[in-house]
Amino acid sequence: MDNLKRQPQKASDYFERQSELFFITIGLILVILVGIVDYVTGYEITFSIFYLIPVAMVSWYAGRRYGIIISFASAISWFLADITAGHTYSQPLITYWNTSVSLGFFLVVTFILSKLRVELKRERKLAQTDFLTGIANSGYFTELLTWEINRCRRYKNPLTFAYIDCDNFKAVNDQFGHHAGNNLLCLVADTIKSTIRITDMVARLGGDEFAVLLPETGAEQANSVILKIQNDLLDAMRKGGWKITFSMGVVTYIKSANTSDEVIGIADRLMYDAKNAGKNRIRHEIVS
Repeated sequence: MDNLKRQPQKASDYFERQSELFFITIGLILVILVGIVDYVTGYEITFSIFYLIPVAMVSWYAGRRYGIIISFASAISWFLADITAGHTYSQPLITYWNTSVSLGFFLVVTFILSKLRVELKRERKLAQTDFLTGIANSGYFTELLTWEINRCRRYKNPLTFAYIDCDNFKAVNDQFGHHAGNNLLCLVADTIKSTIRITDMVARLGGDEFAVLLPETGAEQANSVILKIQNDLLDAMRKGGWKITFSMGVVTYIKSANTSDEVIGIADRLMYDAKNAGKNRIRHEIVS
């Protein structure tokens, strides 16, 4: 999964950090503004619920740690607005009690929202990951491919896509069982992950079929990368005692492709051409 989406992931991580800073800043500003309005309107009109706006926003978008900070900031702002507005209680400790109750409420909201956010992100990640190999599944990879096609179209960069099929995989399942077949698929995924570059992406499309996306990669450079992948895979099979080879269909777009279905369709056809030609071959087509 690490090599799955490095390039879009770098951009995603950057924007996520910037988003966190933005919402933390906005949250602090809102706390100050609500505190000022709370002070100006006096103690007769309560503004406690409005402090939940920055608390909820920061907890959701920036996480629990910053949500706790905003919770304390909101409680302090509420406390200062209350005592400076001239509100008097029958007991001086009531102000501190009310502040503590408000803080507790803010913290409960923070913990609930941040936990919910974490669970949603975890579920999203699971939905994007192949359950067996830990790399991208076909649905998520199609999203990444579409993202990369659009990016290459914008910047007029080449793009290479490889469709990889494990020759004679069915014989492994029939002879050694599905557990051995699953171990073999994990070995293939791990080998490809350790071979490709940090900007490349790999996914399991289903069964014994894998895909590799090489962004900003022309035909000549793609040949070197794909040959290295094939050699490393064959070497891993020999070391493991597996009589498995690999048929690959590779398509390089000098100009941008139209759709992900078009890219996958051409590479799939080339892969079957390689299998029909005797297996353990690479068929590479350049689309200008």
